[in-house]
Amino acid sequence: MQHLVIRADSTPRIGTGHIMRCIALAQAWQDRDGEVNFISHCESKLLRQRIQDEGFNLVSLKVSHPDPSDLEFTLDFLRNLKTSRQEQPIVVTDGYHFDLAYQKGIKENGFRLMVIDDYNHLPHYHADILLNQNINAPELEYSCSENTVKLLGCKYVMLRREFLQYRELKREIPDKAHNILVTMGGADPDNVTQKVLKAIYLLNEPDIEVKVIVGPSNPHLEALKSGIKDFDLPVSIIFSPLPEKMPEFMKWADLTITAGGSTCWELVFMGVPSLIITVAENQEGIGEGLERAGVARNVGWFSKIDVNELKDEISVLICNYKIRKEMSLYGKELIDGRGVARIANIIYINKYRNILE
Repeated sequence: MQHLVIRADSTPRIGTGHIMRCIALAQAWQDRDGEVNFISHCESKLLRQRIQDEGFNLVSLKVSHPDPSDLEFTLDFLRNLKTSRQEQPIVVTDGYHFDLAYQKGIKENGFRLMVIDDYNHLPHYHADILLNQNINAPELEYSCSENTVKLLGCKYVMLRREFLQYRELKREIPDKAHNILVTMGGADPDNVTQKVLKAIYLLNEPDIEVKVIVGPSNPHLEALKSGIKDFDLPVSIIFSPLPEKMPEFMKWADLTITAGGSTCWELVFMGVPSLIITVAENQEGIGEGLERAGVARNVGWFSKIDVNELKDEISVLICNYKIRKEMSLYGKELIDGRGVARIANIIYINKYRNILE
């Protein structure tokens, strides 16, 4: 079985989404009895532990590209792995800093490469497989080789094992939303969570309960703990919950307020009505696409909506059963939970031929 080498990083600015979705891909490869190595500049001890707990080998980097030592080390690692295994490893990169030079360096040294992307930010992609799981991906005009296999759209959404067991979940939609989940990603460097909590407080709804998921790379944990003392409403802060707990929180929620990153796909799969706030450039197309599909309400950039506008947006969803019911139903139709299995099949069976089933 071929060896998968995943190159992805996590910092407070990058967030945790790249690594978390790569864990889903690694699990699918593992299910085929494959072996996985992560090479990562990962600043979160909890996230590094998560990778290792999954049974994957983790090789830590002190610095990442464009520092030249990154590519040099990665190529040496790949050469040594090929020599010891007598087979060519498959490389996966997930991160916007893995630019043309990085991709070209891997390809020119004879290694096969899959690039995971979100918003077509490079002028060209040197990849055998180009993967973009987002709803707007088929609309993007990627520049790449005519032999590149392009896996575009929600058919290839990467969900981890803890979510897949909920494929047959039947969600009850209450007349009025009471349980509100807030999750602004693994880092939230701009502390958008604080803005969301203030908007919820201004609703003056006495019968709601709020759970806030704070990711392992979030630098504002103590400020959030201190800040909720000013809000007279039941708020629970859950710091870096165990992975198997995330589907339970989503099952509990009547409504989620979320950043427009990878968590959106988990929420859509779980049938959770959502309000999406854009906190990074790569999230714009996701929020807009999910609103067009009727599975979420997109309010755009966090910096362009004030607290009172956000409060009004939340209020509409809390009170409108019909909208939340439609969001939930459309979401379950959009994502079937078989994305990572499809990707692993394409890597393993089709050897990068343009055969997508």
